[in-house]
Amino acid sequence: MKQVIVFAGTTEGRILGEWLAAEGVKTLCCVATEYGKELMKPEPGLDVRQGRLNEEEMCVLFEKEGRPLVLDATHPYASAVSENIHAACGKAGCRYLRLIRSSTGLEDADPEGCAQAGVTVVKDVKEAVSWLSQRAGRIFVTTGSKELAEFTALPDFRERVYARVLATPEVVRHCTDLGFAGPHLICMQGPFSKELNVAMLHQTGAAYLVTKESGRAGGFPEKLEAAREAGAEVVLIGRPQEQEGISVEEGVRFLMEQFSLKQAPDFPEVERNGILERVEKTQEPETARASLIGIGMGVPENMTGEALEAFRQADCILGSGRMLDAFRDWGKPLFDAYDPVKMLDYVKQHPGYRRIGVALSGDVGFYSGAKRLTAVFEEAGIETELIPGISSAAYFCSRLKISWEDVKLMSIHGRSQNLIAAVRRHFRTFTLLGGKDSVETLCGKLLEYGLGEVSLYIGERLHYPEERITKGTPEELKGQKFDGLCVALIENLGYQSGIRGCIPDEEFLRGEAPMTKCEVRGLSVEKLNLKEDSVVWDIGAGTGSVTVEMALRAFEGEVWAIEKKPAAAGLIRENCRKFGTPNVHVIEGTAPEALADLPAPTHVFIGGSSGNLKEILKLLLEKNSGVRVVINAITLETVSEANACLKELPFTDVEIVQIQVSKAKHVGPYQMMMGQNPVYIFTAQGREETQNETA
Repeated sequence: MKQVIVFAGTTEGRILGEWLAAEGVKTLCCVATEYGKELMKPEPGLDVRQGRLNEEEMCVLFEKEGRPLVLDATHPYASAVSENIHAACGKAGCRYLRLIRSSTGLEDADPEGCAQAGVTVVKDVKEAVSWLSQRAGRIFVTTGSKELAEFTALPDFRERVYARVLATPEVVRHCTDLGFAGPHLICMQGPFSKELNVAMLHQTGAAYLVTKESGRAGGFPEKLEAAREAGAEVVLIGRPQEQEGISVEEGVRFLMEQFSLKQAPDFPEVERNGILERVEKTQEPETARASLIGIGMGVPENMTGEALEAFRQADCILGSGRMLDAFRDWGKPLFDAYDPVKMLDYVKQHPGYRRIGVALSGDVGFYSGAKRLTAVFEEAGIETELIPGISSAAYFCSRLKISWEDVKLMSIHGRSQNLIAAVRRHFRTFTLLGGKDSVETLCGKLLEYGLGEVSLYIGERLHYPEERITKGTPEELKGQKFDGLCVALIENLGYQSGIRGCIPDEEFLRGEAPMTKCEVRGLSVEKLNLKEDSVVWDIGAGTGSVTVEMALRAFEGEVWAIEKKPAAAGLIRENCRKFGTPNVHVIEGTAPEALADLPAPTHVFIGGSSGNLKEILKLLLEKNSGVRVVINAITLETVSEANACLKELPFTDVEIVQIQVSKAKHVGPYQMMMGQNPVYIFTAQGREETQNETA
């Protein structure tokens, strides 16, 4: 049983229904369309019924709900509906309360005064069409879709008439069946600002604006002001003769007394002094606001209610390619772009669009363009808000029935990340993929770096009817065809968390190349103080043992191994594949010539200089005056040269450590300590403020 039934054909009706339910009054709201139902905000105690009812159906409903109070808050022009509600209440014995939207009284004003205000008042749509048929010029119709068929009586209506209607599939189909299409059919949800109305009048080149007197809540003042600014004449369809009733404000007071309510609803302002006074006032332009909205998997069923509402309120929708697919039938202006600067240019070129919706894939906080868009828009003075969506990671893990709280999140879609390192160090790794051969490439990489035993789950077209999830090993999936945009979850039962250090010498492929021994290597790498994203050079890389350990530490960075001997360079590549370090780039050549085109390093290890130590150090300082350097020296000549260079060149915090390692060797039943050559480890930091001293 309900206490109140609201026929909510207006904004005021919807607000009243939501307010009553929020205040604990059991309420049923009746709306005619699915779109009207979607506009209702869910509240405990609020039921919404969608569909048009005749008088008999209303009677049945009123009796079923215990003959509650009936509020008629339908549109002022829906006189036939009001008559049915009134008659049904009489038959069912319900109290009927008609709430009347405030009128400007303009349709009853003196004709001469209306003409001076640029307004022609007619009694109905048919009379408006007849009046327009005797005049030339384009027509902007804002009376909705129900009576749009009347305008087809104009012989040139397809070229002359521009109709603004609600953005629902049913309305679009109805209007296109009548012959309204392309730029002549504008589908948007109002009410609209004056600026947007002005922009549309200019865009269509309209000489006439046809409207109904829908009051302030229906955006009528903004239409009249816009027509005056754009130089268009208003053709106003007068209100039908209304039944007796009370104003919305009086209705609110009655309801508060009837149900002992203390908090009034947040209601649109009502015109007090009439529209003729209002048009003389200036209005501050509404500040542009961009909503950056995560659309989840891209279909309306997957979007949050907050996201859908933000798109409904938007004057235009921006997005890239498939992000706009869900909005093709909405009738709103769409702009296809990925670059934030291009989006900003579009917004600047359309000043009438004050509420901008930007569609972003998945969630705005997961490898999204929201960060850059926020910076670009706010620098231009456009306010932004971020509305989260369901990320592909959360959705995909839910489809696999696993928790994603301990999954390593990655993306190799349009970016470079060390996915191999993540797979080696985590049980589960999720990544966004991009490109038609992305799965093929991923499987090849996993096999190349010794990860052929992992399990792969590939998700394509998530949440679409053609969604597909495929499981297999890299070998099984390699060669299969997958969608260009998909995701992968990789499970590695043999993962090793943490970072390896002091890898035993015998694990490396040796060949004939020299190798920095385990203990010296461990101390030297430790002295570099590497970070996860460091850019590192290994000069004179030998077998690549130091290269590998640096790449394992700087797994989000890059390591450049410089080696002059081709055989040794080949060993480096093999060792990198063995230890899973795809972030290593091998350069064959002699320093410093081979270093010229490399990116500036943050850290450098020098294991061999071929007699060019001073030239190498000078180049390092030119590349990055704050570079951190570790030099290994065995011969006394190299020790002397390194000491002299670090004194002469602008380095600071110079440290010299001499280390000699002895290891036990079995000799018969005994163990004998076998000494290795002593090694000098030089550590130094470039002085950033003296960058030009090396010139």
